[in-house]
Amino acid sequence: MPYPHVLLSAAVSLDGYLDDTGPDRLLLSSPADFDRVDEVRASVDAILIGAGTIRADNPRLLVNDPGRRAARVAAGKPEYPLKVTVTATGDLDPDANFWHTGGEKVLYTTDAGADRAAALGVAADIVALGADLDWRRLLEHLHDVRGVRRLMVEGGGTVHTQLLQQGLADEVQLVLAPLFVGDPKAPRLFGPGGYQAGRLRLLESRRIEDVVLMRYEPTAPGEGAPAFAADRHWLRLACELAAECPPSRTAFSVGAVVVAADGTELARGHSREAGDPVVHAEEAALAKIDPADPRLPTATVYTSLEPCTHRSSRPHPCAELILRAGVRRVVTAWREPDTFVAAADGTGMLRDRGVAVVVLGEYEELAKAPNAHLV
Repeated sequence: MPYPHVLLSAAVSLDGYLDDTGPDRLLLSSPADFDRVDEVRASVDAILIGAGTIRADNPRLLVNDPGRRAARVAAGKPEYPLKVTVTATGDLDPDANFWHTGGEKVLYTTDAGADRAAALGVAADIVALGADLDWRRLLEHLHDVRGVRRLMVEGGGTVHTQLLQQGLADEVQLVLAPLFVGDPKAPRLFGPGGYQAGRLRLLESRRIEDVVLMRYEPTAPGEGAPAFAADRHWLRLACELAAECPPSRTAFSVGAVVVAADGTELARGHSREAGDPVVHAEEAALAKIDPADPRLPTATVYTSLEPCTHRSSRPHPCAELILRAGVRRVVTAWREPDTFVAAADGTGMLRDRGVAVVVLGEYEELAKAPNAHLV
């Protein structure tokens, strides 16, 4: 299911703390960076914080600049983004600023937490996610029911940690402040646990007065059937590669990227690459990788169109080439129509052979675009 673009936003000390243990909140950002955060808030559809942040900081979580609020209204949006919080227990203060400032609010919680929050009279739309908190169900609900396409997450550390560890964060905006906290009892941004392998990709670094903004996106593919945030980045690239194909009346334009488990791009290719009139995208990409490369069994193939199961131009269809390479995971945007081969079902063939296939239908139109003359 589609999720919103999830942007994690935080400021930390040089030694990685979100705050100190004093009675007042430690201000880590500079005035200019607070204004940047306000601008980011104005650009999103919803802002999320954990219940612990409400209890610790009692934030209002508003767009403060009246010009930015007016621009939202002029664009047909609510004056303020939707305010979202999440709690397992429903242990909330109904008098907190969060509930009584800004626009609409929604609370995601467990079945038991929903009963408690309702009894407290919390001023929000309460959504129960079941016996346990489920971040994927939460994001699906925000996308499908509340229409949220961009979600800004402002903490706390537990929320940031869970979203990163589950591969659900599309972007991290981290501000580094020039001071130390040094108190082991103070809250840190990220907690211990299992994170995805590999390095994040640096998108931007910028000095803002005496702090530094760094923007990163994850690169490591997911594992198995669930989609991870990095899967969307790589599949979008595969769809963009399809637009580089020389047009054909007898074959689809397809792009493919092969990515190692740590987020390293191993190869890319597209249909009819390098003047070969019959080469397929997955074939072109896999041909650039040493078949003995030990990273192939844990790699992911991203392809704008599901791998073919029948072809007349070469002896081996792309689904078979993927199996021969030992790849066990494929992410695709578009199931093959009956234009050239009836009921091809490369997805079904691969799944029957133990390959995890993820279909991200939200990219189908992007994959179809260079094939508009065929479908």
